[in-house]
Amino acid sequence: MDGMAEYGWCKIHKRITFFRKFIESPSQIGSVTPSSRFLSRKMLERVDWGKTRALAELGAGTGVFTRDIYRLKHPDCKVAVFEKDRLMRSEMAARYTDLFYFDDVLYLHQKIQSIGIDSLDMVVSGIPFALLEEAKRESIIDQVVRLLKPSGTFVAFQYSLQMKSLLQKNFSRVEISLVPFNIPPAFVYYCRK
Repeated sequence: MDGMAEYGWCKIHKRITFFRKFIESPSQIGSVTPSSRFLSRKMLERVDWGKTRALAELGAGTGVFTRDIYRLKHPDCKVAVFEKDRLMRSEMAARYTDLFYFDDVLYLHQKIQSIGIDSLDMVVSGIPFALLEEAKRESIIDQVVRLLKPSGTFVAFQYSLQMKSLLQKNFSRVEISLVPFNIPPAFVYYCRK
């Protein structure tokens, strides 16, 4: 199979997997289709890959952002990927072998420290926060804030503005952009500590 055909098959496989997982667990998967390349580009456009040495991805799904992180990261950058679904996590681990994989983002701080990371330069999140209980949302954001370096960045996408007040309460600067070329259109929150 040539490169383009393999890429096409991989893309179809990811969409089918994602849709099946959405049908099985709509309370854990925030959309019926994986994120678009436009959303991935917007999420990662401000990362300083030359300086980023510790990054966490939360709610990686089928690995749309993981693929770009893996391709763009500095060789010395440690990346921790959190994905609750075992199948999606194992498929990413087989493809992107030198990253660290974990299942439960509620133990973010503990898992990050277990791989020798004291603080993070960047956290990229695809977690569907709207589907989580308030206490879990707050716990995750609290851990992110504690783990980020003083100049660290948290970037997340959501399908609503529900997270705006919680993020403004925890970060000194929050910028919001709309990515219309995604199904559904998504808001990207860019937050500085």
